[in-house]
Amino acid sequence: MSDTATVNRLPLIGETAPEFHADTTQGPIHFPHDYRGKWVIFFSHPADFTPVCTTEFMTFATMQEEFRALNCELLGLSIDSTYSHIAWLRTIREKIEFRGMRNVEVTFPVISDLTMEVSRLYGMLQPSASNTQAVRAVFFIDPESKIRAILYYPLSAGRNFQELKRLLIALQTADQHGVATPADWQPGEEVIVPPPGSCGAAKERVESKDPSIRCVDWFLCFRKLS
Repeated sequence: MSDTATVNRLPLIGETAPEFHADTTQGPIHFPHDYRGKWVIFFSHPADFTPVCTTEFMTFATMQEEFRALNCELLGLSIDSTYSHIAWLRTIREKIEFRGMRNVEVTFPVISDLTMEVSRLYGMLQPSASNTQAVRAVFFIDPESKIRAILYYPLSAGRNFQELKRLLIALQTADQHGVATPADWQPGEEVIVPPPGSCGAAKERVESKDPSIRCVDWFLCFRKLS
């Protein structure tokens, strides 16, 4: 297999998150073993002391308790040393203000990946974008260590953090209630009932008087969650 193929290979949705050991700003971790039973948003950033990444880390740190309330931990990575991470995070806390956020302390772990081993393992390196910086990848990993969603952003565009939270809630809602979520769904709105698997079930669905289900057609029915 060529180096490019190795770099570009990423685990797919539904696969078990690849295992690794790494040093972080919060000490060594064994992933995903240390996070069993929790959701994880595992994300990469191109480099320390870069402007877009700085705004992203401040936003993530400010929202960390919101994610924890959803049983979700944050885990970052860049191809920098732990010492570089620490210096950058101290600079964020002591000097940087963004959108009213100041004195922000980043306490979630940030992986040191100087060897690029983890970046390659997760397909975070894309040579057409950069040979030395990870792109802005986001992996949603569930409590069973399965990859449930993957988002990729270019080096130049910051991530939408409200969308990251919305997607996490959508995944959890689908799991808990056995439903799907429609376009632009927001928590509290109607969800989609899975389509029937037979003609008889389709007829029964459309003719149902169940007040909790609203059918537009046999294949598209909505319901409110309690």
